[in-house]
Amino acid sequence: MADTKKTITVEQVASAARRPEKQTQTLRGLGLDKLNRRRTLEDTPAVRGMIKSIPHLVRVVDEA
Repeated sequence: MADTKKTITVEQVASAARRPEKQTQTLRGLGLDKLNRRRTLEDTPAVRGMIKSIPHLVRVVDEA
């Protein structure tokens, strides 16, 4: 059997300007730095927690 890992695609929908430094660092940790950028990440509890901490800045585009 193929070892398929679940992935999640997130998109930055708001700017990190004038946000607390912790939120900016969370965006960078997800690999996002500019509006409308998308990243496909491994679906782990750590990534889910990062997304949950900044729902006003990102949106989940696709869960596979």
